[in-house]
Amino acid sequence: MTTADPSTDTLIVNARLVNEGREFEGDLRIRDGRIAEIGTGLGARQGETVVDAAGRRLLPGMIDDQVHFREPGLEYKADMAVESAAAVAGGLTSFMDMPNTNPPTLDAAALEDKYRRAAGRVWGNHGFYLGASNDNIEAIRALDPLAAPGIKVFMGASTGNMLVDDPATLDAIFRDAPTPIITHCEDTPTIDANLAAFKAKYGDDNIPVECHPDIRSREACIKSTRLALELARRHDARLHVLHISTADELALFEHGPLVRADGSRKRITAETCIHFLRFDRDDYARLGNLIKCNPAIKDPADREALIAALANDAIDVLATDHAPHTWEEKQRPYAQAPSGLPLVQYALLAALELVHEGRIDTARVVQKVSHAPAQLFDVAERGFLREGYFADLVLIDDTPLTVRREDVLSKCGWSPFEGTTFRSRIASTWVNGQQVWNGTALTGTPAGQRLRFAR
Repeated sequence: MTTADPSTDTLIVNARLVNEGREFEGDLRIRDGRIAEIGTGLGARQGETVVDAAGRRLLPGMIDDQVHFREPGLEYKADMAVESAAAVAGGLTSFMDMPNTNPPTLDAAALEDKYRRAAGRVWGNHGFYLGASNDNIEAIRALDPLAAPGIKVFMGASTGNMLVDDPATLDAIFRDAPTPIITHCEDTPTIDANLAAFKAKYGDDNIPVECHPDIRSREACIKSTRLALELARRHDARLHVLHISTADELALFEHGPLVRADGSRKRITAETCIHFLRFDRDDYARLGNLIKCNPAIKDPADREALIAALANDAIDVLATDHAPHTWEEKQRPYAQAPSGLPLVQYALLAALELVHEGRIDTARVVQKVSHAPAQLFDVAERGFLREGYFADLVLIDDTPLTVRREDVLSKCGWSPFEGTTFRSRIASTWVNGQQVWNGTALTGTPAGQRLRFAR
């Protein structure tokens, strides 16, 4: 494959384009940062860089609706510049970052501070959520719907002031939110009772990590998810439930396409994350705290049900919940080790393993990681291979890639996938028409733009 000059217009020829349920042979022209033309037999024009895809799959870049890039306040373990570099190396061209930073993103000033921090430093396109707390309902009501992808509500354990457990506040949020509401659903009293029982049994410092899915239990998930759905239905709110981890919760959601035959969209949607599809309870013995996350990775049967839910459209979005912590933090005893794992660099490759395994096809992966996030959050002119849309693209090379620690770009410096051999690799990534990853290294300069929302 020819490496594109990141500063010029580009013609990609002999690609297998995957878009809107189809795979087809064709060429794609990039001009002025956008997809100018899709067709066959397109000829090169003066000044264009020509990239011969040689039959490789060309996808719209992944839009990740859930990352924790840790800035501001936790830059010792991650920051926007470094984590977005890891993201584009993984074919992830746009991200939506969570508000549980230090300070948390609880008002318009904190929100705009994050956009200022991102300008000129971030490799991918970006949006930032406004967070909810028990005492910022006026900031939620005043939110400009064009300023954020949504409002994040932690209906379960979180840090600082971001656990929303006041019934009147929850009711007001679901009644008055001017954007989609996204929720982390785990019932804190249930978790606290479970943790107390395991501490009584094992002591504070000796709880086996294998107990994590019993402490952050399926009952805690189901109880909180039911509450979120009840509130959304009461107020006809637009609700997106993050990181579904259990088979039990799937029955609570509508099974069927995100966009219905009459053109309407689901009001209540669900997301799962790549680690719930690639790991299960049996992996705690091998990986320990490295796969400790909230909600917890659960049983093999849950993993199988979640994969099936991508096919029957009970799950609408596949994301990462990228949440890095340092290696040293992860070596602490279970009760002190933080939850979360780095995922953006290898998430798309892990999803494509499902294609190699014959579980789903590439078009289904593209629907869940690109089209659906764009549709759910009204992202303007991204998430599809369409003429006139921004050229956020990823070229897939079906040659093996073994994950090595020295290749991890995230600041934390480790991956739960170390030693895993994927059957595909990212051959090239373009963001706003600029090549930013050439298969082995970053190229050009940070090209990320603030996401715009067509609301």
